[in-house]
Amino acid sequence: MRFASLCSGSSGNCTYVGSESTHILVDAGTSKKRIEEGLKTLDLGLSDIDAVFVTHEHSDHINALHTILKKYDIPVYATNGTIQGIKKSDKKNDMINSEFITIKADNKVYVKDLVINPMTIMHDAAEPVGFRISYGNKKVAVATDLGCYSDYTIECLKDMDAILIEANHDVRMLQAGPYPYPLKRRILGEKGHLSNDMSSELVNKLLNDHMKAIILGHLSKENNMPELAYETVRVGIDMADNPYKSSDFHLIVADRTGISEVIEV
Repeated sequence: MRFASLCSGSSGNCTYVGSESTHILVDAGTSKKRIEEGLKTLDLGLSDIDAVFVTHEHSDHINALHTILKKYDIPVYATNGTIQGIKKSDKKNDMINSEFITIKADNKVYVKDLVINPMTIMHDAAEPVGFRISYGNKKVAVATDLGCYSDYTIECLKDMDAILIEANHDVRMLQAGPYPYPLKRRILGEKGHLSNDMSSELVNKLLNDHMKAIILGHLSKENNMPELAYETVRVGIDMADNPYKSSDFHLIVADRTGISEVIEV
């Protein structure tokens, strides 16, 4: 099972998950060209993609869908609220003949040999979800755009082999930065984004003996730095009251514009 961020940040998000015979994308929020470049690194193309799973309808998660679906007949899986949001964005009817498949949180979906299990997340979108994907006994998850987390979140994300998790902003950088106050309040709110500190807290609740990799994603260009996100989570793991150290795991920060290291689980 391969797991890789093709790009991750406040300007665009796309993640690849696949087995030898099945290939899916979670979100398509960058350009079609950038997605194709990332897939080429994996010796794949868009014609190999079996499905696109969309977390929510914001542009940094669906930007390339219009151009991809004009050329490729790829089914799109999303909640009803997200599908309606996607269709509203389709001003030129590029996706009028596309196949949209409605999913619900906590209801499993099967795409060939992959099992995809959506989970509810708190974000200011119509009906957003994160995704847990399993292949046999191997499990990975994509959990970004989390304004907050709960016991439900922890239960959904426990026992993963690898996870892409949000570390969107440093609170001090955000507070001192140029964003208008309403936007700052939105980002910091329960339906906004996880800070580095909150990401560190959540990661510590998810560590397990077979966790292989932790990918920090959806970093804000204006309110965070890769080194700061990395150090916050690394130190958080090392200082936490648990049996683990950061050196026990492969901790990386997803690249904003290109493919990150491919994780094999």
